[in-house]
Amino acid sequence: MLRWTVHLEGGPRRVNHAAVAVGHRVYSFGGYCSGEDYETLRQIDVHIFNAVSLRWTKLPPVRPAIRGQAPVVPYMRYGHSTVLIDDTVFLWGGRNDTEGACNVLYAFDVNTHKWSTPRVSGTVPGARDGHSACVLGKIMYIFGGYEQLADCFSNDIHKLDTSTMTWTLVCTKGNPARWRDFHSATMLGNHITEAWLDCPPTPVLPEGRRSHSAFGYNGELYIFGGYNARLNRHFHDLWKFNPVSFTWKKIEPKGKGPCPRRRQCCCIVGDKIVLFGGTSPSPEEGLGDEFDLIDHSDLHILDFSPSLKTLCKLAVIQYNLDQSCLPHDIRWELNAMTTNSNISRPIVSSHG
Repeated sequence: MLRWTVHLEGGPRRVNHAAVAVGHRVYSFGGYCSGEDYETLRQIDVHIFNAVSLRWTKLPPVRPAIRGQAPVVPYMRYGHSTVLIDDTVFLWGGRNDTEGACNVLYAFDVNTHKWSTPRVSGTVPGARDGHSACVLGKIMYIFGGYEQLADCFSNDIHKLDTSTMTWTLVCTKGNPARWRDFHSATMLGNHITEAWLDCPPTPVLPEGRRSHSAFGYNGELYIFGGYNARLNRHFHDLWKFNPVSFTWKKIEPKGKGPCPRRRQCCCIVGDKIVLFGGTSPSPEEGLGDEFDLIDHSDLHILDFSPSLKTLCKLAVIQYNLDQSCLPHDIRWELNAMTTNSNISRPIVSSHG
């Protein structure tokens, strides 16, 4: 019984960011926010969400080890990718308004919070943004995106073997997917054929979209939200794809979920999905950016298997029941579920 259980505001206001889950924590890297300075070169920011306390924290900037020498830290960017292999987050790609796109590989140690740039060899992919990345074992796969130097969209697949730090252009079989950016790629299972397969027609399909979220759970693929430019429509629907029967099914979780949006982040923590950020059409005139979009600082949790304890806490919140007789730990959890964070910059209307 899927249910949206938590909705909190005040987290990092970010669009086109990238995130990974490490245990009960979610690490969010960079991204874009309307109104912020992306012409001045600065360090990428790292926010951490604790899925137990439901609180956000921001890591302090990295100080140089040697005075006058810039630390090894990726510059602030959007449209990049992050994957987790063992205790290391590998960040690749992305762009900003000053430096453009990047193809330097960065490694972030989740234990020490230190950055490094591993020495790589092989066929390094061209600098790009809007690509997808996923992991099988020690290998990171990169697909698609917009290549800056070639000035075109890509449908190439590159892989990085992190045990040897060697890049390889994958020579696939079959008819490849068309070039694209801001799509999704999700690893299901524990093997890969490096071949494109033609999918049989399906009677039910979600409407085409980009900048959506995708994740795998119990061997099935889920997608949420996104944007269709032809329809000029943002989505907040949830769909499930079964790779065995090749069928799609629309899922209707209980509870109140996110508003229609695109370019959000989504991570799995146990049986829960943590979804945060993104951008949506502005609900009122003068509140959005030049494209009439408003960037989000909210966070939502979708629970695939809410416990009786969770359902009871939701009832206490919904009906505003007296909490004075409840144990201290339950009251603490209720407070965490209903107290917003306070690390995001407020939105200021263009009307003042």
